[in-house]
Amino acid sequence: MSQLSLRSMSVNILAIESSCDETSAAVIRDGVVLSNLIATQKVHEQYGGVVPEMASRAHMQNIVPVVHVALKNAGVLRQEIHAVAFTQAPGLIGSLMVGACFAKGYAQALNIPLIAVHHMQAHVLAHFIEDPKPEFPFLCLTVSGGHTQVVLCKDYLDMEVLGETIDDAAGEAFDKTAKMLGLPYPGGPVVDKLAQQGDPKRFNFPVSEMKGYDFSFSGIKTAVLYFLQKEKKNDLDFVQKNINDICASVQYTIIKMLMKKLEKAAEEMNINHIGIAGGVSANSGLRIALMETGMRKGWKTYIPQFEYCTDNAAMIGITGYHKYLKGEFDDLTVSPSARASW
Repeated sequence: MSQLSLRSMSVNILAIESSCDETSAAVIRDGVVLSNLIATQKVHEQYGGVVPEMASRAHMQNIVPVVHVALKNAGVLRQEIHAVAFTQAPGLIGSLMVGACFAKGYAQALNIPLIAVHHMQAHVLAHFIEDPKPEFPFLCLTVSGGHTQVVLCKDYLDMEVLGETIDDAAGEAFDKTAKMLGLPYPGGPVVDKLAQQGDPKRFNFPVSEMKGYDFSFSGIKTAVLYFLQKEKKNDLDFVQKNINDICASVQYTIIKMLMKKLEKAAEEMNINHIGIAGGVSANSGLRIALMETGMRKGWKTYIPQFEYCTDNAAMIGITGYHKYLKGEFDDLTVSPSARASW
């Protein structure tokens, strides 16, 4: 079937996201989100992080009811689905396998195309779920618990990773800082909330200097650890007394590192359509930094709605929709991968 004929018909995509600890299903019609349901797993909170085996078991329990409700909320029958898109990589392998197996079975039962989606590409395309939408080419800073990348987006499915973290991701730096401070899991949003009440320049932490557009966040994690150990020797209540300022200072440093590389890429490539995506793009400090930098630099800035920043099936669906239009389908031999490149 030609791309022209595909565009002339209504296309319903069922999307599945199961890369980590959230089971999500969405229905997309012609690039418009009809439903986007997310089942969050609370069981991990008591362990201070995601337990992979528990995550995969919870996905198995959640995926059928989540898909059922997503279809019901969209007002779409399963016979009206034209393709199934699912997260193929990267992520926790057990979690990915649940989503992949379900998607394969669903597509095979209905004899419809199967579309494998790269999770990070989907985060970028979350910008095209709602208006305003970027114009190509645009730069996207994708920031999450597992990834930090500067991506050059030439078209919907034509992207180039210009730089990425060589060690830890920015989201991991937030979460590990929260853990050192004794904050509950997930720690990143808690750090963000406390930082809003603190002085971001009270404490100085090192800013890593990497070549090109790459990042490194292992240094700030180590610096925070040594800083806390030193200060608590003199005052056991140091953290409680200064928690807001510590969070603000750490957040300020991480955002400074992120924005420095983004500004460098925008200037050297002469691109003024700039976006952020991924779970950490929900961080209020980063969102403010992007908007303020955009005003100063004359950028047109884009930030997805909060529900499309964290892991969700709508972004998988929008990516699946554009792959559907291009006829980029996968067969049943496609397998999930914990660490697949683009």
